[in-house]
Amino acid sequence: MIERKDGKTILTTPVSADELKSIHIGDIIYLTGSLTTCRDVAHRRVVEEGRTIPVDVRDNAILHAGPIVRPLEDDKFEMVSVGPTTSMRMEKFEYDFVKTTGVRVIVGKGGMRENTERACKELGAIHCVFPAGNAVVAAVEVEEIVRAEWRELGMPETLWNCRVKEFGPLIVSIDSEGRNYFEEKKVEYNKKKDEQIELISKQVGFIK
Repeated sequence: MIERKDGKTILTTPVSADELKSIHIGDIIYLTGSLTTCRDVAHRRVVEEGRTIPVDVRDNAILHAGPIVRPLEDDKFEMVSVGPTTSMRMEKFEYDFVKTTGVRVIVGKGGMRENTERACKELGAIHCVFPAGNAVVAAVEVEEIVRAEWRELGMPETLWNCRVKEFGPLIVSIDSEGRNYFEEKKVEYNKKKDEQIELISKQVGFIK
């Protein structure tokens, strides 16, 4: 479900591919519902080893992150810090991961490339960027750690399935049309850079 509330675009999981068609690159959204941390080793287990992911992320969201978690009593946990990790490390896995798991929303740090663009366009998903350096803010937006799977991988690689409320802000970097905000901006900025280099070169051309 997608709703506009108090000037915010709130995406509540589970969400469908049709619903994501109204979200475009450059949009700022907030996520409510299910969010599972999922990074390098989990991607390799699913894609390379063919293992079934023990948390159902279909129509839900994953976060490329290795959080700091505090254990509590009765096998409960508290999120202390959950900053995103670099999404590009998952780039080679992401198409197959999305196809296998049915995940709809991928959150991380930095841009991704052709493999993720293809996944988003063909399978109806989006990639979003959480601003780096705000790991404690992100942890505050985690209402509860619902379950933890693949704990043998250690704290950073464990699948921490969380319930979040208005997790964000998230900048949409790849939308379900496959448009890539980072790559489009690179073209725009490089054009401006080339224009400025030409202008400056004329002004300082006398310097030997």
